Amino acid sequence: MRSMIAVAAMLFGAGPAIAAHPIAVTSYDTPNGDGQASGGTYNYWDRNYSGTGATTTDGAPLTGGTGDLTDGVVAPSYWFLTENTAGTGPYVGWYTSATPDPVITFHVAPGSFIRQIDLSVDNSTVGGVFQPAAIKIDGVDTPFVHLAPGTFGVIGITGLGLAGTTHTIELDQQPGDWVFVSEIAFSGSVPEPATWTLLVAGFGVVGVVSRRRGVAAVTTA
Repeated sequence: MRSMIAVAAMLFGAGPAIAAHPIAVTSYDTPNGDGQASGGTYNYWDRNYSGTGATTTDGAPLTGGTGDLTDGVVAPSYWFLTENTAGTGPYVGWYTSATPDPVITFHVAPGSFIRQIDLSVDNSTVGGVFQPAAIKIDGVDTPFVHLAPGTFGVIGITGLGLAGTTHTIELDQQPGDWVFVSEIAFSGSVPEPATWTLLVAGFGVVGVVSRRRGVAAVTTA
């Protein structure tokens, strides 16, 4: 076992074993956005969601797919310039009186190690639309730098160390507020495939050497 650990240390220390890159979301589960049925001017649904659930019903549970929150499309402007009654705009919006503090559960590939999460949000303050008052990641209240009032942009949460395949993001609102998000992106690192190949090969060599030593020891005895 010590030999295997030594091989692993040698291989990972021999070169750039870890590569930082975007981490793809395999699926996410979320309450659908709210809209006119909840008092909105337009409908702020996750209209392009690919999983199961009613994408034209406020707050309906959506599961097993991906949609507007991970499609790579960041809203180019404020909600009132990009949204529509068809619910096909880039933002997904939740109203605190209809869907308070929405929790989105994200699924990523095994081996992913999340270091940063970027949330593209609207903080225009128009129509009661504000950035989240608080953000909880995996149930933990996580500090972030707030956007200036009257703007839209990216809230970047860095310095994370999230392993595992399932993570939650809770977007807490103030009473009477809407929260609008157009994209949630993850980045971090996983071991490069070539490194895993070398590591497995190294373990194989150690195993062969260990077996030969065992045979030699029996012969000598």
